[in-house]
Amino acid sequence: MNQVSVIIPNFNGIKYLKDCLDSLRKQTMKEFNIILIDNASTDGSVSYLQENYPEVILSVLDQNYGFCKAVNEGIRLSDAPYVLLLNNDTIVDEDFVKQLYHEIIQDTNIFSCQGKMLNLRNPNIMDDGGDYYNALGWAFTIGKGKDAKKYNQKREIFSSCGGAAIYRRDLLLTLGLFDEEHFAYLEDMDLGYRARIHGYRNLYCPQAMVKHVGSGTTGSKYNEFKVYYSARNNIYLIYKNMPVLQLLLNLPFILLGILIKGCFFSLKKYGRDYVKGLKDGIRLSFHHRKNNKKVRFQWGNLTNYTKIQLDLWVNILKKVIG
Repeated sequence: MNQVSVIIPNFNGIKYLKDCLDSLRKQTMKEFNIILIDNASTDGSVSYLQENYPEVILSVLDQNYGFCKAVNEGIRLSDAPYVLLLNNDTIVDEDFVKQLYHEIIQDTNIFSCQGKMLNLRNPNIMDDGGDYYNALGWAFTIGKGKDAKKYNQKREIFSSCGGAAIYRRDLLLTLGLFDEEHFAYLEDMDLGYRARIHGYRNLYCPQAMVKHVGSGTTGSKYNEFKVYYSARNNIYLIYKNMPVLQLLLNLPFILLGILIKGCFFSLKKYGRDYVKGLKDGIRLSFHHRKNNKKVRFQWGNLTNYTKIQLDLWVNILKKVIG
């Protein structure tokens, strides 16, 4: 029986598929299957997979729905107790699946475990050592661009990067899967945040190593698409996960964070995209007031909210220190 389903979303990523899938064929753990969800690629990805990787379970969507709908489709197709989300522009070490699986089964309170993501072009440099969120409303990764040797300790993180992380499938179904309103960016932060509200933990597992191209699908570090969706989704994330009192407590920090980023992106010539994202994030949040997307406050989770709030403050210092 498969213990893990590796779920790979793909959109016009044919140039990455061979290296990614060949590395999965070399895994020391064999009790897993691969589910690839294709977002209506036009580059020959589907025929390439059918001809060269018949073991891959393939589902082809009728259009590009983005990351969230693709991985949700994969989660629903899986019958394994754990699902491992993996970007198509990655190459995993031979123990990658085994290490993440062995880590998450240690404690039923663990919701997710993220691997150590390295820069593919220079594996001595970190790509992602765990995702964090702070009271300024900033999501960031620890270690990006720094010496990988300094990030060999297992630790708790705010949330796992959905590009290389394992999750408990039953909890994913209970928490509501990835919110497809995000399309792309911060959907994994939103999910990790929701899990923490309910008292679950997210871990960084450095023994599970993966090399990552980075920006393999959407292009450079900053572009109109990223700036817009990151701003939009961040407002939506705050609305969804913060109770009113916590939102008021953090409002001065959030406004300061928006001001700083607004100035930064204006200098980068993306100011209009950032402002448009903020406006659409507000519209999206008000729209979903009617649809009960907001995480309902429960007094039983008060301790968890307190822990989250302390992290939001501490993570400001983590961002400054790097």
